[in-house]
Order: sequence, then C-alpha cells, then structure tokens
Amino acid sequence: MGFEKLFLQSFLFILHLVFCSSKDTLTINQTIQDGDLIISKGNSFALGFFSPASSKFRYLGIWFNQVKLQTVVWIANRNNPINGSSGVLSIDPCGNLVLHSNQDMRFSVWSTNITMKVTDTCVAQLLDSGNLVLVEDRSKTILWQSFDYPTDTHLPGLKIGLNQRTGLSRSLSSWRSQDDPATGDYLVEIDPTGSPQVFLSKGTTRYWRSMPWPLKGYADSVNFTFINNEDEIFTSYSIIDASVIVRVVLDYSGAIIHQTWHEKDGEWKEYWSGPKYQCDTYAHCGTNAKCNPHRLNRRFECDCLPGYEPKSPRDWNILKDATGGCVRKRLESSSLCGSGEGFVKVEDVKVPDTSVAVWVAMNMSPIDCEKECKRNCLCTAYASIDILERGTTGCLAWFGELIDVVEFVDEGYDLYVRVDSLELAEIKRQSMGFLERKDMQAILVVSVVSAWFIIIIFAYLWHKRKKRRERNKWNESLLHKIGNSYYHKETIVANEVGDSMSYPHIAFFDMGTMLAATNNFSPSNTLGQGGFGLVYKGQLSNGQEIAIKKLSKSSRQGIEEFKNEVMLIAKLQHKNLVKLLGCCIQGEEPMLVYEYLPNKSLDSLLFDERNRSILDWRKRFDIIVGIARGILYLHQDSRLKIIHRDLKSSNILLDGNMNPKISDFGMARIFKIDQIQEEKTKRVVGTFGYMSPEYVVFGKFSEKSDIFSFGVILLEIITGKQNNSFHQEGSCLTLIGHVWNLWKEERALEIVDPLGKDSNFSHEVLRCIQIGLLCVQENAKDRPTILAIVLMLNSESILPSPNEPAFILKKCNSKTKELYSVNELTISNITSR
Repeated sequence: MGFEKLFLQSFLFILHLVFCSSKDTLTINQTIQDGDLIISKGNSFALGFFSPASSKFRYLGIWFNQVKLQTVVWIANRNNPINGSSGVLSIDPCGNLVLHSNQDMRFSVWSTNITMKVTDTCVAQLLDSGNLVLVEDRSKTILWQSFDYPTDTHLPGLKIGLNQRTGLSRSLSSWRSQDDPATGDYLVEIDPTGSPQVFLSKGTTRYWRSMPWPLKGYADSVNFTFINNEDEIFTSYSIIDASVIVRVVLDYSGAIIHQTWHEKDGEWKEYWSGPKYQCDTYAHCGTNAKCNPHRLNRRFECDCLPGYEPKSPRDWNILKDATGGCVRKRLESSSLCGSGEGFVKVEDVKVPDTSVAVWVAMNMSPIDCEKECKRNCLCTAYASIDILERGTTGCLAWFGELIDVVEFVDEGYDLYVRVDSLELAEIKRQSMGFLERKDMQAILVVSVVSAWFIIIIFAYLWHKRKKRRERNKWNESLLHKIGNSYYHKETIVANEVGDSMSYPHIAFFDMGTMLAATNNFSPSNTLGQGGFGLVYKGQLSNGQEIAIKKLSKSSRQGIEEFKNEVMLIAKLQHKNLVKLLGCCIQGEEPMLVYEYLPNKSLDSLLFDERNRSILDWRKRFDIIVGIARGILYLHQDSRLKIIHRDLKSSNILLDGNMNPKISDFGMARIFKIDQIQEEKTKRVVGTFGYMSPEYVVFGKFSEKSDIFSFGVILLEIITGKQNNSFHQEGSCLTLIGHVWNLWKEERALEIVDPLGKDSNFSHEVLRCIQIGLLCVQENAKDRPTILAIVLMLNSESILPSPNEPAFILKKCNSKTKELYSVNELTISNITSR
C-alpha cells in the first residue's frame, strides 16, 4: 500500500513537471499550483498566481507575458483572496474550473459554475487574446470564457455590453485600491435604453458618458466597433498594428485610461484618459443646458439651450451652480405643437443622453428628419447623423429632457433644439439687429456708423501699411545682424533642416513651409500659449517634429525680445538648453522654430495630480541636476555669460527621456565674462513667485537673480506645489515660508510630495531642500553660485546653514480666503508674463 502511494505521488510529480513546460492547456487530470504557469501558444499571456503591490494575499490571474512590468488583466478570485501559497486550480469531474485555497482541495474559493453535463474531454485553454476558455474538446464548444466576466481591463476582442438572448451583461469594475483587486466603486457598462451608450458610474451615480455611437472622425491605433441587434448590444475594439500592445483599464481612481506598452522605456504610456475636465462629468450643467470646456474669458462654463432659461437664476448667475438645470422660458403661454414652432441649431456638440432618444430611421435626409420630429409633439430635439459604415444618414430624435450636452468642436454633431414661435421670432430679431428699424432715426444711426466704419477702415489700412514698412525694415535689420550670407531671398529654405546645417547657422523657413507643417496653424496643433504668443506642433516634410513659437500681433512682447532670443540661443549649444532650428520672418508674425519635446513643460507634470506620479525621486533629482548644469553653461561655460531672468517651471521643457531643457530666452541679458556687479533696469519683467527681491524692488539683476529662481523651482520639484499659488489652510505662508518653518523644526520631510517620496533617498532630499533654501536667501550675496550648487548636488560635503529666506509671507484676505502676493500688491511696475 505504501509503495502504491509513493508511486502515485512520483507519477503526479513527473506529470506536474511535464505540464509546467509552458503548455497553454489544462486537462481534467492536471492541476496548477502556486508557482506554475499556463502560457498562451503565441507567448502573449500567462496565467498563474500573483500578489498585487504590497498585498500578502494570492490571486489567480492573467497578465501580459511579454510586458516586463507585471500587468494583470483578469482575476478569478478577486473577492476571495487566498492567504498563503497553497492555491490549486483544477477541472473537477463535472467539467468546472475550480480554484481551491489549499492543496487537499477541500475548500473552493472560485468556480466557473457551469451547470450543463460535460464529459472528461473538457479542456481549459489560454488563448493569445488573453481569453481563458473552457472547451468541450471533441465538439470544440466553448462552455465558459473569462471574456464573459471581465474585471478592470478591456482587451482587444473583449465585448462590453449585453447578450439579449442569455441576459449576460459584461462590464468593467475597478479595483478597490492599488493593493486590493476586489470589486471597487467604479463601473463601466452599456445602458441599452433608447439608443445604447457607455456609462461610467460611481456606485449608483452616473459619473461620465461616452460619445454616443457612431463615433465621428475617430482615428487612433485601434478600431472601435459597436453592434446593436436582436441578439446582443456591445462595443469592442481591435488593434490596427498587431505588434502594438494596448489596454484600456478602469483605474481604481475612477479614470478610464487608454495605454500602449513602450518596450524601450519599460513602461505603459497613456494616450487618452477621461474624465478629465468639469464638462466631462455627467450632467455637469444640469438638464437642457450646454457645457463649454474651452471657455476663454468666461466665468461660467454652462449655458442654457435655445428656448430655455435657468431654473434658479440665483444659483446659476451668482453661485455658479448649474445642477438645477434649465426650464422652458414659456411653460404655458406658447405652444410647442402646431403653433409655428421650429428648431434652432446648436453646432458641434456631444449630443444629449440618448437613453431618451430613438433612431427614427437609419437612412433619412435631414429635411425628413426635421419633419418627423416636428410631427410628434413630444420630440424635443433631433440630430441628423452620418453612419459611415453604412454610407447613410440616420435620424436620431429625443423625447424628453436634454442632458449632458457638451461642446465638441472636432467630434461633435449639430443638434436641432425645438423652440416655440416666440423664441424663433426673438432669435430672428436679434440676428437682424437694428436694421429692422425703418424710422429716420435708425437710418441716421446707420449712416453715421457707416461713415465712421469707412474712416476706421482707411485708418486701419494706413496703419497696416506703415507697420508693414516698419516690419520690412526690421527684417532687413535682423538679416543684417545675423549675417545675410546665410540667407538668400531667391533660395529661401523651404523644406526641412538639413543635416549639413552646422552651428551657428540659422535656417530660414518660408511661410509655406510653416503652414504645411502645422496644417495651416490648426487649433488642434496648439501646444500652449505664453506672453510671446501661441506655440504650435509641426512636422516637416522629412518627418522631423518641430515646435513653432509665433509672435502674436497683440503680444506683450515684441521685436526686441524676438531679436534677443534669435541672437542668443543661436550662439548657445548645450544638452540642457532647447535647440533653436531656425526662424521665419515672412509676413507680419515672426516665428521661431525649435526642436519638439514630447513631454512638454515641467509644470504640466509637476502640478497635475494625475501626471506627476511618473516623477519618482530619482527622476526629480536628475531634472534638478540637469537644470543646474544648463544654468552653469549659461553663467560660466558658454562663450557668452547669459542671465536668463525668467527661469520658472513652465520654461523647463522635457524631452522623451525626461531630460530637462531650459527655454524662452526673450528676456535674457548678456554679461561680460568677468562681470560681477549687478545691472539695473527700469522695466521689471518676469513671473510672480520666481523673481528675486532685489529685482522686484530695485530692478537689479545678476546671476544671483537666476539662482533665486532656480531655488524656487528646486523647492517646487521636491514638494509638487507651485510657489505663486501655494495655499495652506489658516496660514499666510508662501511655499518658501512653509518649507523654512518645517526646516527650522527639523520636519522638512513632511513637505515632500508623497508621489516622489522614497525613504531610501531621505538624506538626499533633505540636502536638496537645504540647497533650495540657500538659493532663496534674501541677500543676493548669501546665495551660492551655480558652480557651487552643482558641486553640492554631486557631493556629500557639509553645507552652510541657510538664513531666513525672502518672501516667506503673503497678505491674506480673511473674508474671501484668497491669497495675494506681496509683490502683486506693492509693486506697480512689474509686467507679469
């Protein structure tokens, strides 16, 4: 008996070893224990036991096998973890996949729980799609599949939606936390009511709504599909390039994130996520209202739709609270049915919640669509929508309140809202304006206005001609300064920056090249905006990506700053300075052409809660050192001694490898190599929170002015907080003041950004805080030179003790709780950029 038992154990052990040689199947006579793996045939996915983050519990899951960073896409026992490494997966005699918590297989924590009778030919297989299937081996019938029970990850080919024949609903549910994969608060599912659409919910509250089908002009690395028929309603996607690894994950924070795996960087990179903005929140402006996410120079993002007015004017206009929504302007006095009513177009919007909408027809002209909606008294709006895959135009009509309308310039549709005859007449009156008046007074007003208009036109043309002459003189002056040997009007550079262009040559681009590179300066190519003007992303004909900074006519900066930047940056070459490729001086708006840096500016990462998580301490320290080396080059190592005068987080750009590069030399000044004494200016320019006290108050600047700015940036990198907008409840301290107080109390580590905190580098962080405080000393003589700072950052030498820094307090308005910079209240000759 003992021999038979020993033989059986030996046989099972050998069978276990054979099975573990990366098979993609599990049969009824085999088991998977903790440490074993099933790997799909193409090596794309693996199934096994794992522990998430710092959790001590074990789970059975599926993850990308070719991704170095373990990324789990499906979990069997997410709500029933195993305590210890005793888990066993097997197929029971009834054909079910069963997960046991111990090796004696007495207690199960998860099962496929199918009820149909199966034979011993039942096999579980992990496919290269990441789908775990349970198959009746002889008939190849799929009895169960993990794609029917997704967790938080939407993989290519996985359907999110409803099987209308079986009642099976497939949805995504977030993890509870980074360490706990149990079902969390957030859910992504399809609502089949009306015209089906995807919702993100938090508990029972709807949180976000996708663009309704059909998507308009959607182009990406994936193709999305939407199916709505008698059998099922679902959305799925496929990958255009099979070599790209893509996932869509519902994060435990409530964000839907689209990511691709970048093997060379060893990390997932986000290319889309949502919700991000106020208008992304479902029904942010209430019912019968429209949200404008691109509002400029407006205090409120919500507007009532045509024919509607705020339900609570006080809440809407004073409190800026739109949750009450909008109601019809005239509920009883005018009719919306058979009384001369009509429709008003609302252009380029995310159409309202389609749960109260119906497809009148999938092939109907806009005119017929309007007639159908007008014929039904309950129809409140309609949209005529192109269905690209069918090559037809459909008619979608709403029969209820219009909820969650958002302006979408590129991907939106035109919505036609039903209004009464009085509203139509009012809109027509407004469009006609004062031309409808036929009395003599109106004619006199028109005549006077016309005369003034003609005068203004002539004055404008004269001014424009004069300005053009001045611009041409400036162009000739600039060309003469740079050296006209590098520029020939007959052979102007029109295509790209050639490899033969050697320093310090400046490439001159013509306007045609700039227009082609930016798609006629399309708004979609805008990277940002500063005091100089707009910055656009472009691509030359050779494929090289560039950034184009365009001097706006209304810019607070001018020709002198443009000259200054061209002449200075052309003479500077360093890996921590942005590279100037050339310029364009055709037309009325001169442009600078730079290398394109994909990670944008430091402030866009540092002060964004979601983005700065990629900045661990090691990356932050490398950025600090890189900025310091760039300043060292400007102050000491270049042929010219340059004082930047506008160092700030937004002027530090990051390349693809997160290397920092100093940009924007429009305010920079040249010092003599041996010059130590300060210079003075009557025009103080810069940015609040970064300017040194001697520069703000007396207009004096030197290399120590840049040191002060560097110190502020250093403290911002460590804390993840912006100096000129720092706010601590019940305190009038600036960021500098807060750091100084904690430093004195030996509690400086409390201010460190939790997302960049690492106990292994606490000594290095404290050293950097001390260097930052040394840089922001009130007396310029007390601040170290940039050479001393570089040495401090790269050594363990004893640092001097900092004195009390400058600008440690703000003036607080106790009534409004708003904070005002001392500089802003007391200095009147500052031009903020």
